[in-house]
Amino acid sequence: MTDNNVTSAAVPAALADGEASASAKRKTMLTRLAIVVVVIAALWGVWYYFTQAGLVKTDNAYVNAETAQVTPLVAGAVREVRVLDTQTVRKGDIVLVLDDADARVDVATAEAGLRQARQRFAQAQASGSSLGAQVTASSSDIAQAEGKLAAARADFERARQAMARRDALAGTGAVSGEDASNARAQLASASAGLDLARAGVATATANRQAAIGQLAVNKVITLGTSADNDPDVAAARARLDAARLGLARTVVRAPVAGIVTQRQVQVGQRVAPGAPVMQIVPVDAAYVDANLKEGQLRHVRLGQKVELTSDLYGSSVQFHGQVVGLGGGTGAAFALIPAQNATGNWVKVVQRLPVRIAIAPADLKAHPLRVGLSMEAVIDTRAQ
Repeated sequence: MTDNNVTSAAVPAALADGEASASAKRKTMLTRLAIVVVVIAALWGVWYYFTQAGLVKTDNAYVNAETAQVTPLVAGAVREVRVLDTQTVRKGDIVLVLDDADARVDVATAEAGLRQARQRFAQAQASGSSLGAQVTASSSDIAQAEGKLAAARADFERARQAMARRDALAGTGAVSGEDASNARAQLASASAGLDLARAGVATATANRQAAIGQLAVNKVITLGTSADNDPDVAAARARLDAARLGLARTVVRAPVAGIVTQRQVQVGQRVAPGAPVMQIVPVDAAYVDANLKEGQLRHVRLGQKVELTSDLYGSSVQFHGQVVGLGGGTGAAFALIPAQNATGNWVKVVQRLPVRIAIAPADLKAHPLRVGLSMEAVIDTRAQ
């Protein structure tokens, strides 16, 4: 009986010791697990702080570029179209040639007008010497007319004196009637000659004044000017330059380097000035428009670094960028039909603002992008 009692008492003690040992083990395991969880959480926190904190991410980002529209500056029929859609062109390459027959006629007409203007100026210069000679000659004419006037005065005085003598002798009968008539006729003729001589002097003086005036006008036109700076010649030269410019514009060149898209012109088609005929996308100058939510913009600043990935190349290819601009308004603000929020059924919608991101040229050269491709952007806002 004694042995059985001892055995019966030892079993509960052993069970109690086993439960205590198992409880201690569980506590140890839980403690260790908690320590592991805390360490993992701390490591994750450290990793997140140093690698993820301050990063703004979005997949609402797309490739864009300043597309150039090709528009002819003169009207005309299309003679050649030298590019196709998807073709790569360089800046200055010929993409379109218009018929230039009318432009060449305009150039020839303007060249003839310039020659005429130069000829008129040369004539004006030559006429200056002629007008000077006319002034000198008119002075001689005045002197000659004055001499004739003096002679006419002398003739008139002789005729008058002869008439006076005959009038004094008329009462004595010493002068016949015929002689008296001849004397009166000579006096009248001398008087007419005197009037004609006076008119001659007045005419010569007027001619001299007219020659002096023409010479003054000629000096105004030619004095201090040459064939290069004469107003008429300059106007004709400007018309020629305009005609040559119109001729040069019949050849349409690519304004930028890029890829031809949306070609809308064919040979034989007549195009108007300013009508778009194609677009050129400068893929080497592509950028990314990342549409960020309002809450993501708090720490975004110009100049911050951006890591970009494209769905075209996958995550293995990283593009490096930089924030260069923030939009002036949300897409909803500039929509064709803006949202009217002052309505009874208004529901708040988180707005997005476009952020422009410039891509490193070396990355674009190594991995070309196209307008409209999807991108993922990660902005590092830690550099304030």
